[in-house]
Amino acid sequence: MPLYEYRCGQCEKQFEVNQSVYARIEDTECPSCHARQATRLMSSFSSNVVGDRKPGFTELKAKAMNDERMERFAKLPPLNAIRNAPPPNVTSESDPASTEGSSS
Repeated sequence: MPLYEYRCGQCEKQFEVNQSVYARIEDTECPSCHARQATRLMSSFSSNVVGDRKPGFTELKAKAMNDERMERFAKLPPLNAIRNAPPPNVTSESDPASTEGSSS
C-alpha cells in the first residue's frame, strides 16, 4: 500500500498514512484531533530496486557492444580509401598525354 501525506484542515498538523489507492480523502482521519478534514499533499517519490537489475547495467552492456563492434570494424578497409592507380599500359580518353600522341 502506498504512503500518503496529509495536512489536517482543523489543527494544521501534517501526518502520513498507509492507505489503499482506492481510499477516499474524505474518510481520512487526523491522528491528533480525529477530524476528517484532511488535504492530501504532493510528496516526493522514492523506490528500492530489488533483484538482478542494477542501475547502469544497460549502459555498460551497450558500451561493451559498441567497443566490440568498433574492434571488428577496425579490421575492415577504410570507406574512403583511394583506389589503386590503373596499370601503366591502360590509357583513358581523359588523359592529356594520350590525346597529344594520337593527334600527331
